[in-house]
Amino acid sequence: MPYGDLRKQIVQRFSSLKDLDKYECTIEEREEYEKYIEMGLTVYAGVDYEKILRRAEKEADIILWDGGNNDLPFFKPDLHIVVVDPMRPGHEMCSYPGEANLRMADVIVVNKVGSARKENVERVIENCKKANPRAKMILADSRIHVDKPELIKNKRVIVVEDGPSVTHGGLSYGAGYIAAKIYGASKIVDPRPYAVGDLKRAYEEYRHMGPVVPSLGYGERQIRDLEETLNNAEADVIILGTPSDISRYLKLNKPVVKVFYELVEISGPSLGEIVEEFLTRI
Repeated sequence: MPYGDLRKQIVQRFSSLKDLDKYECTIEEREEYEKYIEMGLTVYAGVDYEKILRRAEKEADIILWDGGNNDLPFFKPDLHIVVVDPMRPGHEMCSYPGEANLRMADVIVVNKVGSARKENVERVIENCKKANPRAKMILADSRIHVDKPELIKNKRVIVVEDGPSVTHGGLSYGAGYIAAKIYGASKIVDPRPYAVGDLKRAYEEYRHMGPVVPSLGYGERQIRDLEETLNNAEADVIILGTPSDISRYLKLNKPVVKVFYELVEISGPSLGEIVEEFLTRI
């Protein structure tokens, strides 16, 4: 999702973390691209998807479109996988184009079945079966771990979460908050008394947010607001639930713990087997 001067972003190619600086990426863009780059993958983005596709085809056999449920694939997918979230039950049926993606899906992954309420998981499963009975369904959970668990135990922590998820995405908290609970933080510090600028205004607008900091950073001013808010907070440690390592470009006065999560399949067909079978047909 490019921002800034779109004339300079016709086709973007990211193969190293330095490219994030080259294209002056916002925090939201870094959240989308960073993990793929760290895995050694090449990411294409920009605004002209005809040109992007032709460039990507020259260096790849398989193209993975990672669009989230806030847009439709700009290319017709040969295998369409959709993830639904029982922490937000009903969104799969009432959001556009999320519902359209659900109805088109070949595979539906119901994630977070271990952390969402049982009745919400059952509601989402039932909605998915009604909307798209032909799709294969996988029940899964997100396994959370951190790089420095010893820094959380019995400490006061301030939690940074993925910005879009806890603002207009409607979640009260994310993986960072859950990690603080799992690893025994003595207190999750409410950031509101320390918030400045656009962050302070975000809490006024998105009143559903829990005691977490959204990683707002659509410009230099918001990045500085985020930095000041975190440095103001009376906490011992910062927990990063956002996929972007903001400690790379913020000057923080507290140690940082990074949160990671991976998909754990609970029941249904294996996603790996589905992909492998698909690859035999192309």
